[in-house]
Amino acid sequence: MSASTQPEPSGAHGFAPLGFDDLPAWGRADHRPALFAFRRSAPTILGSGAAPAAFGLRPADFAPAARAALKGGPDPTRTEARAFFEHFFRPAEILTQGAPAPGFVTGYYEPELPASRQATPRFRVPLYRRPDDLLSLEDSETAEGLEPDTRFALRDGSGRLRPYPDRAAIEGGWLKGRGLELVFLESAVDAFFVHVQGSARLALPGGETMRVGYAAKNGHRFTAIGRVLVGEGELPLEGADMAGIRRWLAAHPERAEALLHRNRSFIFFREVPVEPGAGPIGGSGVPLTPFGSLAVDAALHAYGMPVFVEAPGLAVAGAPFGRLLVAQDTGSAIVGAARGDIFTGSGDEAGEIAGTIRHSARFLALLPTGDRP
Repeated sequence: MSASTQPEPSGAHGFAPLGFDDLPAWGRADHRPALFAFRRSAPTILGSGAAPAAFGLRPADFAPAARAALKGGPDPTRTEARAFFEHFFRPAEILTQGAPAPGFVTGYYEPELPASRQATPRFRVPLYRRPDDLLSLEDSETAEGLEPDTRFALRDGSGRLRPYPDRAAIEGGWLKGRGLELVFLESAVDAFFVHVQGSARLALPGGETMRVGYAAKNGHRFTAIGRVLVGEGELPLEGADMAGIRRWLAAHPERAEALLHRNRSFIFFREVPVEPGAGPIGGSGVPLTPFGSLAVDAALHAYGMPVFVEAPGLAVAGAPFGRLLVAQDTGSAIVGAARGDIFTGSGDEAGEIAGTIRHSARFLALLPTGDRP
């Protein structure tokens, strides 16, 4: 399909066709990380039967490009990567209510931390497996007391659905004695930020590496504690990045637990394979690529869609940010037509970059042309 004949979106959502000449940063960008990420998504795209998201696209709409990506060489040049996307896609402005959607971008990463499979005097804070009394709800299911759009709940002994216990209740002992501890970390603050990021690489005693990834959540709405600190005058807006929040928590240990409990959302984890050179598994089921993968609102956008993000106020590697990324993940805080979270990689350096990304941005969808390889 061409950009002018894209799938019919629903409601107030739509696209306005553009040309690549309308993207000033397009020609300067290196599209190889995006092509690498898209190739990782290709088998999932080709096997997907997912229904259209709100903007009308399905992963299957990217099938011709996916087949071509799998046939391509393993080490494309910058010119070849650019030519690939220009052949199979056309850019389009993302619209809400008939106008360009105001965009905002943040960053996330995979923490690397020491840990232990057994509790020890050093490692005392657990990450939990998914409990068997946590139910996934169908779109049509709801119950009194559940927050809007909640997709998880507890079914009590009478069969009634009710909210699952929140962070404070779980950390206060709700899961104690049930054998759900997956691994143990050194501090509650480290565990909290693993919850925020949704995955981690863990260095275990004896040299083993363990990777954990998202399994489920308790269904309560995510609350950004940085926003809480700004709203209560504890931090200035420019100081409410991850480093600033960590400094505040270290300086106020007697208030840290109460602040962390303001975020009632709680994440459950599973152990996932450690694939050499690959990032954590995103919501689309494929490993993420640093500066090639983007978390989006998956209710609105199809996994596999390339998105060109322009954020002139964001400097990465000494230049204003303008890069192509592939929708491969989602998150409870990623809500909206032009809201994205850039995966920056694993480890402390990636975390430092991710923690500073909070910028207005322009999001351009790349829509499939329908060309065959």
